[in-house]
Amino acid sequence: MVNVLVVGSGGREHALGWKLSKSGRITNVFTAPGNGGTKNNVPIPVEDIDGLAEFAKKNDCFTVVGPEVPLSLGIVDKFQKMGLGIFGPTKAAAQLESSKIWAKQFLKKYGIPTAPFEVFDDAGAARDYVRSLDYDVVVKADGLAAGKGVIVCGDKNEAFEAIDTILVNRSFGSAGSRIIVEKRIDGTEASYIALSDGNVAIPMATSQDHKRIYDDDKGPNTGGMGAYSPTGVITPMLAEQIQHDIIDKTIESMKKEGITFRGFLYAGIMVHDGKPYVLEFNTRMGDPECQPILMRMDSDLFEYLEASSHGTLDMLPPISWKKQSAVCVVLASSGYPDSYQKNEKILGLDKIPESDAMVFHAGTRQENGDILTSGGRVLGVTALGDTLQDAISGAYLAVDKIEWKSKFYRKDIGKKGLRYL
Repeated sequence: MVNVLVVGSGGREHALGWKLSKSGRITNVFTAPGNGGTKNNVPIPVEDIDGLAEFAKKNDCFTVVGPEVPLSLGIVDKFQKMGLGIFGPTKAAAQLESSKIWAKQFLKKYGIPTAPFEVFDDAGAARDYVRSLDYDVVVKADGLAAGKGVIVCGDKNEAFEAIDTILVNRSFGSAGSRIIVEKRIDGTEASYIALSDGNVAIPMATSQDHKRIYDDDKGPNTGGMGAYSPTGVITPMLAEQIQHDIIDKTIESMKKEGITFRGFLYAGIMVHDGKPYVLEFNTRMGDPECQPILMRMDSDLFEYLEASSHGTLDMLPPISWKKQSAVCVVLASSGYPDSYQKNEKILGLDKIPESDAMVFHAGTRQENGDILTSGGRVLGVTALGDTLQDAISGAYLAVDKIEWKSKFYRKDIGKKGLRYL
């Protein structure tokens, strides 16, 4: 029997803790710092690597890292030096996410399919480059920007604005000290997440995120407004291609760089003319994709995370999945991804039995028995259904029972998946 420490405070971490608590091998699940829905919260920030290590050592914990920031700070390297069990990539491996420039140059070096690009730290030079192109572009901040550092441009003026937003106005701080200007590839976007132990990589269930704030994929990018699993975007043949040409090749190419990649490798994929291209990598489970994926997972998650950390994934059977679909609708505070109200009381959570839907907390906190809003993305309402439409209906039935003053959500989560049925 073992204790587990989940590092993070979002919906992904609530879902990870919920799923891990179902393992017969786990005694306690702690969450640092957690949120209003997680249990056994530990008031240690995700950036306090020493504090987290001390807690894990004292409480004999295997640690599961949710968000990207502690990974980029080297939490895994620290824990490994101390002989503490931990799941996630090292600081060097996490560069696939923490530096978009490093990742793009890595992709180019090893011939892994991605859009043509150039790197800039000077706004004038970037504008001159855009003027020379005969196609639209995407402008990306190099560093971590909580899923918001990507601006998809429809014409040259939008590209100039994006360059100024990141490089001149420094809207993403030091994360935007350098930018990528890359060719905009249009098509269908999907999430392909695999679990690797550095030698093999096994696929998780397929999913599709909804990044834009408004219905019909309009408005600015967010951390994610909802997701569903599985997705028909990724056919069995396409999944095989992504696994071989992108995931396996990335794991092998990282070895050539002298880096062992252990953890979740998340490839944001654009499917264009039937071919997959890497838009970006994340080196952790997606949020909100984590919620519907784990709702569908039948296997013991802990066994797979532990095997990943030990390099023994090849000793386990394939992961077992429910045949049902799952849909996660993110409830946000109006104004997100910009400014929004906090400390609003959430009502109706007690009206949703777990048999109908799971409500995974993200930007919430508890105060005097009440649940209050404390972030932009507040809740992830996730339901299973025998069909995708059933799962959509179940999620939105639960959504309707939850209220707070500035509640906001997309009304079309999962709809784009129906066309593949």
